[in-house]
Amino acid sequence: MFFSNRTEFFLGFLACFSMLAVGAYFQLVEELEPCPLCISQRIAILITGIIFLAACLHNPKSTTGNRYYTIFGAIAALFGSAVSARHVWLQNLPADEVPECSPGLSYIFENFPLAETIKLMLNGTGECADVLWTLLGLSIPGWTFIAFIGLATLSLVQLKQK
Repeated sequence: MFFSNRTEFFLGFLACFSMLAVGAYFQLVEELEPCPLCISQRIAILITGIIFLAACLHNPKSTTGNRYYTIFGAIAALFGSAVSARHVWLQNLPADEVPECSPGLSYIFENFPLAETIKLMLNGTGECADVLWTLLGLSIPGWTFIAFIGLATLSLVQLKQK
């Protein structure tokens, strides 16, 4: 690419920050309540952004150091893309195959064991199948999937750079 690794990591961080800001806008201004899979995607965006910011600030001079940040950033982004893909899949299920809705997230966090909470957050529930917003025919999880693939690509492209 045309930029240094540090600049590319910073651009990746800015993309993650922007995605989180858009999510906050939808939740706080548009009043779209996030489902468990939305929260899981936000966590993946946050982790990916933290890895990119750490790489930018650390700016490792060694190839090995840069490789670690690149691989960890790609893994975090690919995990997020897997969650997004599951979310899109749930949104495209026929109505009779959609899983049952669960209690609210606050109730789940207060009353369920951690393992069950994580399982619900990664598998999704009935409310995850609702499509609340679209742009050019893609829902929020569809756009998030594309963004995660872009972040993983941005990260992995740096393996080719010197």
